[in-house]
Amino acid sequence: MSSTRNDAGIGEGEMHLENDVIPVSDVDRSKQFYERLGWRFDDDVAPLDGLRIVQFTPPGSPCSITFGTGLTAAAPGSAQAVLVVSDIEATHKDLVSRGIDVVDVWHGPPFPVEARQPGPDPERTSYGSFCSFTDPDGNTWLVQEITTRLPGRV
Repeated sequence: MSSTRNDAGIGEGEMHLENDVIPVSDVDRSKQFYERLGWRFDDDVAPLDGLRIVQFTPPGSPCSITFGTGLTAAAPGSAQAVLVVSDIEATHKDLVSRGIDVVDVWHGPPFPVEARQPGPDPERTSYGSFCSFTDPDGNTWLVQEITTRLPGRV
């Protein structure tokens, strides 16, 4: 397989996750929440009756989220996603300062909940520390500290 790139910067055989649609029940409430998170507001358009598209992008992320009306039949609150950060404690502190109800930092496996240990990983092992929060509908955002990537990861 060739590694040539097209004009969009995507090599042959590559797939880049660009956007994730999340189900919400109240578009304006969700818009206020993601603004409070400090995510970049990208767009809010209603190109057709019954269709509204709102897009935000987390700081530094190549992937955005989209929510609105007429986009998905999924139940509000059913989405789960992972955000990656380089400093879990600084991120937790920032989320708290923004008024986000964030779960205390833990280490160990993220699932099941019973396996979690309080506080960051004592050795700050990459992939080992977490916190989480939910949006107003209950869509879950797991935040994971990664300081050194596994081989082959971007």
